Amino acid sequence: MRKFLRRVLLMTGVSVAGLMSSTIIANAAPPAKAFGELPLGYDADLSPDGKHLAVIVNVGGVYYAATRKTNDTTAKMNAVSLGKGLKPRYIKWMNNERFAISVEQSKVERGTPYTTTYLYTKALEEKEGDFLIKPTKFFRQFNDRVVDWLEDDPDHILMQYSNVETQYYPDVWKVNVDTGKMNRIERNKIGIENWITDESGTPRIGRGRTDGGDLRMKILDLKTDKWENHDRYAGLTPETPIYGFINNGTELIIGDYNGRDTIGLYVYNLDQRRITRTLFHNDDYDASGVVVSSDGETVIGAKYVADKEETELLGEYGTSLSRLRSKYSDFSISYVDQTDDYETMIVRMSAPYDPGGLFIYDQKSGGLSLLQNRYSGLKSDEMGNVIPVKYTARDGQKIPSFVTLPPTVTTQAALKDLPFIVLPHGGPYGRDEKRFDYLAQFFATRGYGVMQMNFRGSEGYGKAYEEAGRDNWLLMQEDVEDATRYLYKKGYADKDRTCIAGWSYGGYAALMGAAKDNENMYNCVIAMAALTDINDAKRDLKKYRGGKEAAKTFFGEAMKDSSVRKANSPVHRADDIKVPVFLAHGDQDVNVHFDQFKRMRSALKKAGVKHTAMPFEDEDHYLSRQENREAFFIGVDKFLKEVNGTSEYATK
Repeated sequence: MRKFLRRVLLMTGVSVAGLMSSTIIANAAPPAKAFGELPLGYDADLSPDGKHLAVIVNVGGVYYAATRKTNDTTAKMNAVSLGKGLKPRYIKWMNNERFAISVEQSKVERGTPYTTTYLYTKALEEKEGDFLIKPTKFFRQFNDRVVDWLEDDPDHILMQYSNVETQYYPDVWKVNVDTGKMNRIERNKIGIENWITDESGTPRIGRGRTDGGDLRMKILDLKTDKWENHDRYAGLTPETPIYGFINNGTELIIGDYNGRDTIGLYVYNLDQRRITRTLFHNDDYDASGVVVSSDGETVIGAKYVADKEETELLGEYGTSLSRLRSKYSDFSISYVDQTDDYETMIVRMSAPYDPGGLFIYDQKSGGLSLLQNRYSGLKSDEMGNVIPVKYTARDGQKIPSFVTLPPTVTTQAALKDLPFIVLPHGGPYGRDEKRFDYLAQFFATRGYGVMQMNFRGSEGYGKAYEEAGRDNWLLMQEDVEDATRYLYKKGYADKDRTCIAGWSYGGYAALMGAAKDNENMYNCVIAMAALTDINDAKRDLKKYRGGKEAAKTFFGEAMKDSSVRKANSPVHRADDIKVPVFLAHGDQDVNVHFDQFKRMRSALKKAGVKHTAMPFEDEDHYLSRQENREAFFIGVDKFLKEVNGTSEYATK
């Protein structure tokens, strides 16, 4: 195992020219199982002095945390297994000798599934690590919440948690990273669930929700050393996006509509208690983040998502990432970590047709070397191209979308009468981007075109666009239907071989799409972790803290009436589904409880609907166990061949 682990973890130093080619030449299709592999390079981090590298890597379905000297590619890796029950979230050095891994685990408490989190730490000289904050005798869901990594204090971090079973609102603790000894620096406050510190590590903002459901935010005034309610600060609300402090804690970088439809970036002066200047505002897309200077004092860029994540530099600034993005324009490039001297950086790179991976960038030489690719069996020349398109919904609204083509389809003329997968995203308030999507590429390599639409309700396109879908799930469903009609109108899709598929809300939309299909638009349904009963989902949501309030708003105005929710729940519409269904679900799903699957399976059986059902044991919403994810893709591949045969557009 150690030999194999060392082999897959070594930094190769190979040229990325081949990996970065934009020419698509269809090769043999990867086996279905290859798409079920968990990401090989999950996350990585550099020690502050740059001497050591820590990486989370998947080996045969088990994640390991491994370290080595950064510049010694032949060094033996020091690795520790995270085990099958723990899923990694991120890895980060706490100082030059010790790193931390945030992990999560599915757990059933009093009959209700939860996702619990922990912070596991290990020093270089230790054979094994341990949890920094030990699990308590009572149930505490979050044990990894770092408020501030205290970059200037290598011995401590700030964490938030409660040591009292009946206290839901966390204190802020200063924790010694070696011993676990703790000192409380801020007591809990009613309604405060999350804390934000300024540049000095002082807790300055707390926000959350009270037991009664009221949103709350408090701000520490440094002049009076008193906590004040947010209503004393004009324009700030508990829901205001906050991206950090600048100027010695006197200013906030916030997101704000400022009278427009999209969210922009602004500077809020806490002394003057108002917005004092505009940093960035795009009329088409919401701002999603900021780029700050190396000293953390100046905002030099704004992030937003158009077809893919974009960064607009605010002035005559040049950054390593901007230079990389200019050189590899097809690729999405995101920052992972860098050394304190800014000379070495880890970035994550991928393209719509290339899964990419983690790379090390030497800023002096401009050299880029592969640290770990994302998947072992998915090659860029075996993937399909992705094309942004827009279609017009029935009320005239333009809907931004993406079509992934089979690798064998390389010309516009060949885009005709393809078998298609209509693939609405989950959330439902997420969005799709022009990026590598392993689910879409799986279908493409089977010889299907794939249509992914950002129906109204999708985030990032402004308030009006998002709220139109949030308030009306029926409208979101209509937008999905109109995407299918667009494919037929353009002559792109073969009506006899077009299926609708989705994960989570996407699975719901797929099942409801088939139930409402009076035009024979679909010939099969694929639904993974699908919501099937809205009334039951509302009851499940109320089992969680804050869920009662969330249940009032999540399903929108159109679903306020119980009878409407029932009429728009697939479990009550099984008799209307006339095509084969593939249904899969994990039994420890926190997002959509497993009983939604069981009752949908029973309803399909009672209605006489031909269906394939795949329940997965000890599994979450995302199929985080590799053997289950592999079985899912093998099952879907078999199902599609049974329904439609082998596509003539599949790569041989």
